[in-house]
Amino acid sequence: QLQLVESGGGLVQPGGSLTLSCAASGFTLDARPIGWFRRAPGKEREALLCISVRGEETNYVDSVKGRFTFSRDTVKNTVSLQMNNLKPEDTAVYYCGAGILDSTCHHLDSTNYIYVWGKGALVTVSS
Repeated sequence: QLQLVESGGGLVQPGGSLTLSCAASGFTLDARPIGWFRRAPGKEREALLCISVRGEETNYVDSVKGRFTFSRDTVKNTVSLQMNNLKPEDTAVYYCGAGILDSTCHHLDSTNYIYVWGKGALVTVSS
């Protein structure tokens, strides 16, 4: 079954750090751009970051720039999101998504170009 299995969510205090990971099963991640998205309570889904096949990182929003770092591990067929200096407003369900073949990070703000989604990981930032 084609899937992205997410791990690493949980509760963290403001200012803390957390790492999320997505492990692919049934397909190879290195041939696709990978995006990270989130949906906060009462808000619409927003695209956060994207890493291209070539390793170029795109930041879609300024709110996470400099705090969130995306990496790709081709050996383990996984991607990770390192989140630092977390804030209460970062509380959300976070999703990874792999783009269809030949898509780019430019396309991944549209769900039409997502090949497979992770099921989401809840991140709660609270004292």
